[in-house]
Amino acid sequence: MRDEMQSMSNNNVWELVDLPKGYKPIGCKWVFKTKRDNKGNVERYKAWLVAKGYTQREGIDFTETFSPVSTKDSFRLIMALVAHFDLELHQMDVKTSFLNGDLSEEVYMSQPKGFEANGKKNMVCRLKRSIYGLKQASHQWYLKFDKIVTSFGFIENKFDQCVYMKVNGSKYIFIVLYIDDILLASSDVNLLNDTKRILSTNFNMKDLREAYFVLGIEIYHDRS
Repeated sequence: MRDEMQSMSNNNVWELVDLPKGYKPIGCKWVFKTKRDNKGNVERYKAWLVAKGYTQREGIDFTETFSPVSTKDSFRLIMALVAHFDLELHQMDVKTSFLNGDLSEEVYMSQPKGFEANGKKNMVCRLKRSIYGLKQASHQWYLKFDKIVTSFGFIENKFDQCVYMKVNGSKYIFIVLYIDDILLASSDVNLLNDTKRILSTNFNMKDLREAYFVLGIEIYHDRS
């Protein structure tokens, strides 16, 4: 929980203000999850601060909510290309994906219980960036991700908006985005590492290196 609050601070997610007249703050709660590897071993414990987005009012504190998600068909097609052309297959995780989207709406949230600022307990959080639970959170995160990767020469797939490709001479790389999981499939390890640097520079990333367990599917690597 302290790590999550520190992440909120590092990402400048909100500022404390007095609640303006006519506005009602949305609440927030903590959600906990244990992340395990493909053998069931505990990898890490995670705490998310989640906004109670179900109290938001359309047209007032949110408008667009739709966000594309990569399809399983795209994932299977990328796996087929990896196997056929012996591509490098790596995985990255965005540690705080929903903290990367900028908010255009005016949204106020109550301070998290147990973490109220000293002397400012009656103030509320004016959200500057999206967080988990907001109706527009995934939409804002996708817009930010799309803006960054396309600025570095990646082209969005016409049929699956969460699949991107970049070609550099005879070398190429695919990016598959599934919420905050990123799959990288490349014909060249240098292009792969350059892409990782781009992502790590612009987002708070965790490099999981070679992909072995993606979306509940175990990937077998033949080293013979």
